[in-house]
Amino acid sequence: MRKFLIVDTSVLLYDRDSISSFPDNDVILPLTVLDELDRNKQKPGLVGENARYVNRYLDTLRAMGRLDKGVKVPHSDQTIQIYTSTPTEFVSQHGLDEKVGDNRIIAVALEFQSKSKKKQVVVVSKDINLRVKCDALGIKAEDYYRDYINSSSLDVEAPAPVIDIDDEQIDEIYAVGGTRYVLDPGAPMRQNQYVVCRSASGKNALGRYCEGAIHKVRGYDFKKLGQISPKNKEQNFALDALGSPDIDLVCLTGIAGSGKTFITLMAALDGLQTNRYDRIVITRSIQPVGKDIGFLPGDIREKMAPWMAPLVDNFRYAFKDMSYFEMMLDKGLIDIAPLSFIRGRTFNRSIVIVDEAQNATIHELKTIITRVGLESKVVLMGDTDQVDTPYIDKRSNGLSIVIDKMKDIRMAAHIHLPKGERSELATLASKVL
Repeated sequence: MRKFLIVDTSVLLYDRDSISSFPDNDVILPLTVLDELDRNKQKPGLVGENARYVNRYLDTLRAMGRLDKGVKVPHSDQTIQIYTSTPTEFVSQHGLDEKVGDNRIIAVALEFQSKSKKKQVVVVSKDINLRVKCDALGIKAEDYYRDYINSSSLDVEAPAPVIDIDDEQIDEIYAVGGTRYVLDPGAPMRQNQYVVCRSASGKNALGRYCEGAIHKVRGYDFKKLGQISPKNKEQNFALDALGSPDIDLVCLTGIAGSGKTFITLMAALDGLQTNRYDRIVITRSIQPVGKDIGFLPGDIREKMAPWMAPLVDNFRYAFKDMSYFEMMLDKGLIDIAPLSFIRGRTFNRSIVIVDEAQNATIHELKTIITRVGLESKVVLMGDTDQVDTPYIDKRSNGLSIVIDKMKDIRMAAHIHLPKGERSELATLASKVL
């Protein structure tokens, strides 16, 4: 059934292609949405870029007709209309403040709802508060679901499956590094799925399923970096993926203190020592927890210092002082790349580490992943239970979506680290607080 869709600014700033992603419907953009786009067009990063793209797209539609009357989107049965009036009677009727942009959007929805008897009116917004206000006023409101993962599609926290194989296959894994394995149709596995193999006699092995075979999880040796070893099987899985030349994208999820950052950093440093990589590129979404402290002084390195503190802490723990870290920064072996300025860059022979990836949208992570060049690897790390960015949650953040979209890709792997290794207190707090 064709609908009137009142699209909020938050949707357009989240996904620039959303404006033409509603086939067989009539999209209504209140004039206040254009004002909000104009206020955001100068912002750095994807927000400003998306605002400018939508403005240019609307400008191209002007050549096809009057936007205030509605213009049909090319190659689609969708129309876009700019609604230029604000029905103030609906604002005052419900005691809303006319100066608030969300309330003017609600007023437009109420007017269309009063006039349209055949078409349903739906407000599409990523703003939770706007959706709640719409519901309170009897207006149907929905999130923007294009990048939303169905709850049954992916379980980010699923443990490594245990599979039963013969003693001979276990022996073959240890002898030659792998064995053929026919999947059970009732228990399918994704590419690069890490598993625990066991036999009836009690033999076991850690393996990685890929293209019809179980490959042995290789032991990782950090001889050049000190006496460091994985503390559980999930860290073994992660180190195998980080060290595999066949896996270009590694996604690590896990609770606070599970070792995501530490083992990734150690694997990256090992890659520099063994000449697999020329540099380590570190970036992250700059999203504060709690109140923002405002602008930070200094150059890019100084501005990014608070956000890079978790990595610095791991350097301090591994090497006991910061001279090694400072030396690598000065020589360009470590490159701090703010997410806002990453577009247009290319990272060859690099390991790109994205910390707190759950706070990035899928469009931001796509920008990062498409920067990766030859002989490089990208590592996305995060805890999908700790999303601090407005408008996204556990099922719509970029990290969860990348894991879901890439789960059957030969060059990608995902490992969840459920065990905290930082301290007993940190692990207990992650579970009970």
